Amino acid sequence: MGSIQQLLSFSRKKLIFIELSCVAFLCGPGFQVCHSLGGGTGSGMGTLLISKMREEYPDRMMLTFSVFPSPKVSDTVVEPYNATLSVHQLVENADECMVLDNEALYDICFRTLKLSTPSFGDLNHLISATMSGVTCCLRFPGQLNSDLRKLAVNLIPFPRLHFFMVGFAPLTSRGSQQYISLTVPELTQQMWDAKNMMCAADPRHGRYLTASAMFRGKMSTKEVDEQMINVQNKNSSYFVEWIPNNVKSSVCDIPPRGLKMASTFVGNSTSIQEMFRRVSEQFTAMFRRKAFLHWYTGEGMDEMEFTEAESNMNDLVSEYQQYQDATADDEGEYEEGPEENYEA
Repeated sequence: MGSIQQLLSFSRKKLIFIELSCVAFLCGPGFQVCHSLGGGTGSGMGTLLISKMREEYPDRMMLTFSVFPSPKVSDTVVEPYNATLSVHQLVENADECMVLDNEALYDICFRTLKLSTPSFGDLNHLISATMSGVTCCLRFPGQLNSDLRKLAVNLIPFPRLHFFMVGFAPLTSRGSQQYISLTVPELTQQMWDAKNMMCAADPRHGRYLTASAMFRGKMSTKEVDEQMINVQNKNSSYFVEWIPNNVKSSVCDIPPRGLKMASTFVGNSTSIQEMFRRVSEQFTAMFRRKAFLHWYTGEGMDEMEFTEAESNMNDLVSEYQQYQDATADDEGEYEEGPEENYEA
C-alpha cells in the first residue's frame, strides 16, 4: 500500500512539473485556469496547480474561471467542503476569479436562448465566449486597449475582493451567431441585465464596487462612453459613491467570429457574498457534525485546515458587507482603504 501511495505522489509531482514546464512558454502576461470547485480534481488539483504556479511565477497574473456549486443542483455531497477549501486558496493565490455556476448557465439557456435540452457544449459555448472577450485585447489591436493587469487595477479596490460576476452580449446559441445584430445601446442593456449574469447572485441585492465592459467590433468609442455613463446615472443606487468613475470600458476592433459586435461584462459586486454565504452555511451544517470528514483526514488533512478555511470564507463575506454599507463619509474607519485603493 505504501509503494502505491509513493507512486501516486511521484506521479502527481511529475504531472505538476510537466504542466508548469508547458505553460511557462505560453503564459505571456499571466495564466488562465478553468476548474470546478465542487468536485475533488478541480478543487484539489486545481488549487494545487495555482499555488505552484504562483510560487514559480509570482510576477504573472493569475486569472481563474471557477465553476462554483449551484444553489439547487448538487453533483457531490461534499461540495461545500471542496468549495470552501478552494476559496481559501483562491483568496491568497489568485489575482482575478471569474465566478460561474452551472445553474445560472442553464437558466440562460432555458430562459434567454430558449433551448429545451441544453448540453454541456451549450454551457461551454457561453463560457468560451466570455473567456474570449476578457482576453481579446491581449490578442488583437484596439482603440482603448486593456490587459489582465490593467483589468485588475481597475476592478480590485482591496486585494481580497477579487471575485467577479461576468456576462456576455449578445447571448446566442451555437450556430445562431450570424442571425444576431445589436446596436451599442442594446449590447449595453443586455450586458448589464441581472438575468444574464453567469453566477447565482443577483447584483440588485448589492452594490457595484467597480465594473468593466469590453466591447468588440467597429464602433464609436464616444458612443460606448456615453452608454456607460447612462448606465451609472440611471442606476446610481447600485454603485458605491466612494469610488468615482468606477466603470471602465475598452474597445477591441476585431469582433468574435460570426458577430459584428459583442461585449463582455466583468463586475465586482458585493452581492457575490450571497454565494459565499450559502456555501458557508452548508459547510457549517456538515462540519459541526464532522460529517464526511474522515475522507479528508484519512488523506492527511487536519481539522484545523477546515476551521481556517471556514473562518476565511466568513471574513470574506463580512468584508463584502462592510464595503456595501460604507458611505463616502466613513473615511478613516477602514484602515486598508487609502493604502489599497487603486486608481487607473
